[in-house]
Parts: sequence; structure tokens; C-alpha cells
Amino acid sequence: MPRIRLTGLLPLFALGVLGALAVRSSAAEPWTTYRGNAERTGCADGKPGPKEPAVVWFYESQDHFVASPLPFGDRLYLGGLGAFNVGSLYAFDIDPKTTKDKRIAWSVRTPYLKLPTVSTPAVMDGKLIFGDGMHQTDGAILHCLRMDKGLPLWQYPAPGSLVHMEGSPTVAHGKVYVGGGSAGVICIDPSQLTLDGKKQTPDDIKKILDKKWAELEEEYRKAVDRKDPFAMKPNPDQLPKPAPVLAWQQGREKWHVDAPVAVAGDLVLVASAFLDKEQVGDRALFALDAKTGEVKWRKELPINPWGGPTVSGKTVVISGSTVAFTTQGLNKAKGFVAAYNLDDGKELWTKEVPGGVLSCVALTKELAIATATDGKVRAFQLADGERKWIYDAKAPFFAPVAVDAATAYAADLKGVVHAIDLANGTGKWKLDLGAEPVKLPGMVYGGPVLSGGKLYVATCNLEGEFARKPTVVACIGEK
Repeated sequence: MPRIRLTGLLPLFALGVLGALAVRSSAAEPWTTYRGNAERTGCADGKPGPKEPAVVWFYESQDHFVASPLPFGDRLYLGGLGAFNVGSLYAFDIDPKTTKDKRIAWSVRTPYLKLPTVSTPAVMDGKLIFGDGMHQTDGAILHCLRMDKGLPLWQYPAPGSLVHMEGSPTVAHGKVYVGGGSAGVICIDPSQLTLDGKKQTPDDIKKILDKKWAELEEEYRKAVDRKDPFAMKPNPDQLPKPAPVLAWQQGREKWHVDAPVAVAGDLVLVASAFLDKEQVGDRALFALDAKTGEVKWRKELPINPWGGPTVSGKTVVISGSTVAFTTQGLNKAKGFVAAYNLDDGKELWTKEVPGGVLSCVALTKELAIATATDGKVRAFQLADGERKWIYDAKAPFFAPVAVDAATAYAADLKGVVHAIDLANGTGKWKLDLGAEPVKLPGMVYGGPVLSGGKLYVATCNLEGEFARKPTVVACIGEK
């Protein structure tokens, strides 16, 4: 994903950020990949979103939410970026009756998270898997936490210059695939773990960690009982740190993979960028063998593909932008949307866009839906690339749309959520997060998501007209 140029609240730095649904291109379980599925619809259950919007609940925060939210079960998981670039991962209770002081079910941050975190987690067997690090940091860690309480199970460290795990991992074939910046693409096997040089089963590791956590809690209880003024609650960083086994790695120090990867059958689709300032990377779309990492085909791209690949059936769609995630220079940004054959990488069609297409493209069975920095949402025919409709929001977009059977939901840099008719591109409704009842304006970097008929969206005020102002996590349902 691209770099962000920030001013105001945080030190200046560059940051990689980050349908009726189409027939799934793989048999992946929901939310094992970015945006819920390989079509990147942001909707894994097929339930329609709100017909007329009402704010069900909202949570005001000082953190900046760069990544897309992850709805799963009765929780909403979301990475936050705080002062001094401190990373956090939150589990929000989505029950409308939950009071504000109980809205955060649990959170993980420093000292466990030592780097900023802008990666949306992937779900694997009751666990959350996500990476850390951003463009200005070196070295990164792939984390695995339990969904219930946020306690860690394992870590996979990836050292190196310009190594960071900004894009979401994808879980498939019992493996975890993730982009690592200049580490290229990493595939790990979480069924094989080591601790202190000894191989352990995941069940054995869980028992070891549970025992250690119970000991830490008991030590804390005893310290409190004796009124120790230095008594401190245990934190996850005190636990042992098992590591999974590396299955393969491809493109190390040759590619620069910040965007989420996609898995379709036996292929891993990878978008690599070229960094002009550092003069590193390979600006191309790759298809890799999921078992070995061998390159099956490569397609050179004209500009950087920050949003990553989207897959439906035998069609791979990629987008690109001449600008990164920054409000500077948006009036000169250019972009494209292109489709390729999954099997051999043959180009099917390409469309230039008079605005940067920073996010991934969402696919239905018939449409490819892309947002752009010129304030437009465009729907192209998936078969031939002909434009079906265009919607003008009159404010730039960084984030991808969420899609149900009849509607695309887009959120712009003014904090306005738009519901757009998939049939003809006309607006159905708008909801301004800066107006009543929320009254917390903010930019949307990570796309809205749908779950259980509700729409979830979070804002990011790292720069622009809302810089230094609070952000919001909002749940939008029916009136």
C-alpha cells in the first residue's frame, strides 16, 4: 500500500496503508482475506445493508483508523494509530445496548506492539493474524492473537530495511500469505511452531502460554493483596514468543509488496510497487504457485498498484494511482483499472481514470466498482471494461466500496457515507459523520464493511482540514 504524508498531529512520515456477491473465486472462509473475500466486497454474509441510514452507535477516539474494520461474530476488530505512531488493535463489542465504557471488549498496544499497525487482520480458526510496521520503519512482525481476549499465540519476525507488513494477510490451504514490503511475499505454516528451538504443536503451545499467563495473573493478585505500590497488571509481552515455520519467501529485496495479496485456487496474486525515492521494487502484478512461491506469470504495470489484486472466477482486476495516500497533489492524480486472465496473465481490458485509484476494486458477478481521488465512483462491466455508470460524490475517495446485492457503499474524505444504486449509479442516501448525531468529521482511509445488515466505518484525521480532531468508529443501521 502507498505512503501517507502527514502534517500536524504526528511527525511527518510516509505510511503504507493501506457482492449479491459474485461467485467466490476460491473456497475461502469469510474474512480469511482482506475485505472478507477475494472479490473485496467488504460483505461476507450477503445480507443487504441499511435502506435508510441511522447511527446505531458510535465511539469517539483519539486514534486514527487507517485500516478497514473487520466484523466477526459479536465483535468489530480494528487497528488504531495513536500519538507518536503507537499501534493498537481494538475489539469493539457491537451490541447496540453496550455502554460507551464497555464498548472496547479488549485492546492490545505497547509494550506488546512495538511498531505502528495499519493491517486489517485475517481470521483463522478463532485467531486474528495481522502484521505491523509502516513505510518509515524497518523490520516487522506477523502476529497471531486469540479472538476472545487478544492474548498472543505466536509471532513471526521479518527483519530488514524497508520491511513492513501493511497489507492484510490471506489464509488459505492451511498457510498464511502476506506481503512484507521489501521482504516480498512470505508464506508461513502455523501448524508447525517452535519455542526455544524446540518444535511444539499448537495445542502444546496454547497450554504453555495459558500456564504462564495464569502465573503472571497470580503474581499480580498477590502483589495487590500485599499492597505493593509497584504492582502492575501482566501484559502479553511477558509471555513466551513461539514462532511458526517459514514455508517459502519470494521477491525478497526485489519487489515491494505493501498491498494485500489474494489467493485464487493454487495461485497467489501479488501487487508489487516501485518506490521512486528509494529506487527499489518491481512495479508489476505477479501470479505465484501457492505451494512453492514459483512465479507463474508477471504483468508489468504503468503506475503503482497500491490497492492490490481482486479476483472473481478467472478474472483478476488491479488498480493504480500516481499519488499515494496524501491530500497533497490530488488534483493532478491519474489512475487506471485493468483486468487480466487468471491462468496466464493475458490482458483483458484497461481503462484510464482521471483520478488516482488508491484502493482495491470491488467485484460483483457483472461489475468492477472503483473509487477515485477525483470524487467519482465508477462501475465498469467486468466482461469488457465498458463503463456502466459514474457517481459524483464531489469529494475525493481513498477507500474502497462495500457491496451488497443492490447497493455500493462508499465513504469519502469529508466523512460522508454514500449509498449508490448498483443498477444505475444513482444515489440512494447520504450520511455525514460530521453532522448530527455523531458530529465528528473525518477522512475515511479504510473502506466501510457490511455485516449482519449493518455498515461499519471508521475515520482517520492524520492530515487535512480535520487534522488534530477526534475520530470515530460508527455503526450504521436502519431507521
